[in-house]
Amino acid sequence: MTSQVRGVQLARLLGQWHALPGRRRSPDYAALAAAVRGLLADGRLPLGVRLPAERELAEALRISRTTVTAAYRELRESGHLASRRGAGSWTMLPGGHRVASTGLWTPLDDRDMIDLGVAALSAPPQLVPAARAAAEDLPRYLGGAGYHPTGIIELREAVARGYTERGLPTSPEQIMVTSGTQHALDLVLRLALSPGGAVLVESPTYPNALAALSARRARIATHGLSDEGWDAELLLGSIRQTRPKLAYVIPEFHNPTGHLMAADLRERLVGAAHAAGTDLVVDESFVDLPLDDTPLPPPVAVFDRHSRVISIGGMSKPYWGGLRIGWVRASAPQVQRLAAARVGVDMASPVLDQLVAVHLLAEAPAIVAARRAQLAAQRDALVAALAEQLPDWRVTVPRGGVTLWAELDGPISSALARAAEEVGVRLAPGPRFGLDGTLERFLRLPFTLPAEELVEAVGRLAAVRYDLDRAGRPQWREAGVIA
Repeated sequence: MTSQVRGVQLARLLGQWHALPGRRRSPDYAALAAAVRGLLADGRLPLGVRLPAERELAEALRISRTTVTAAYRELRESGHLASRRGAGSWTMLPGGHRVASTGLWTPLDDRDMIDLGVAALSAPPQLVPAARAAAEDLPRYLGGAGYHPTGIIELREAVARGYTERGLPTSPEQIMVTSGTQHALDLVLRLALSPGGAVLVESPTYPNALAALSARRARIATHGLSDEGWDAELLLGSIRQTRPKLAYVIPEFHNPTGHLMAADLRERLVGAAHAAGTDLVVDESFVDLPLDDTPLPPPVAVFDRHSRVISIGGMSKPYWGGLRIGWVRASAPQVQRLAAARVGVDMASPVLDQLVAVHLLAEAPAIVAARRAQLAAQRDALVAALAEQLPDWRVTVPRGGVTLWAELDGPISSALARAAEEVGVRLAPGPRFGLDGTLERFLRLPFTLPAEELVEAVGRLAAVRYDLDRAGRPQWREAGVIA
């Protein structure tokens, strides 16, 4: 059944739609249509949802029905709305567009777009040799069925060895290989969270984690991160008071803020979770990417004595997103239960991809060192460009990871993202990292692209920001004085 958004709900999502760029050059119906397209672009208005009737939306927005009728007509003409007499109108994508990994709709032919919506690096040069070596290893596995629900032993040993080297003794029986970190999270939620269960997450947090939790119909509560990171008393107090079934945290170079959780808070977090009966899902996607020789605290699971901590990670951030290899680190019985749950989803990860991962992990010191140097240089270029061209934006320079979390000079994130698309820059606006349309004063800026592209993108954003002010501010004149 198609879901429906009510008039008052859509009005709340639209916010100050009439103040978006172009209103002084376009009629209200065009501004309204552009605002709806913007909601689709940043993922706050889903595809396939039925929009309110024209009269209902007109009443909610306190505008004429004629304006809504014209806006719906423009959305149908642009391919963002389909209508059928007696059935209503529902959202869709225009022909020749697709849904990108960020949730944004994007043209298929977008080679000239500077994409700051995806926080991932291109493949390292070692990938092709690793793939060739993996193909040579593959015949050893061809005599079997090829199904390894927990992963091939070489990869599980390599991942377990990585945890042990970080100070967390781990056996291969405690590792399950998955098809990426997102797949790992999905499997953990299937095992640890009943539909409608209570979950505590950071705010802001990773948008695809919110999507996975929403798919489980989780009751999501949040605790906010400040400029300094986690407020220990707020975080621990939230766990003690709400006693959620599960808490999802990103302690290493948090996505999107880049914060690093201190060791003492990690220990207190595990203790609070045990006392409250809460399982901790710890996303370690960025643990391999400290910059500026930043020392890493011990893994959160070091402090776990009661199998309350489930760690997830993968190859996407330090290596390549196209290599869909992730993993879960948990107790051996939990891994076996996860494997049993997995059989009903996808059976196992591709053997060839796992062999490629084995060869890349064997060269991890060289690959990761090069990645860190690359990211540090690109981060510094992005920070310098922002300081020069957008000095009113506040940025805390992260000590690792791949993203900046910029505080803008106004609640303009979604409007800026819509306007930036017109000048060839794709953004993931702040509301995508929170709930209910909050975080409009913030913007995630990854530094995974070459420095020259980042500087060019900032230049375009600065021009767009200037145009937002010019379009949105009335041009008042001083009253003439007659004496």
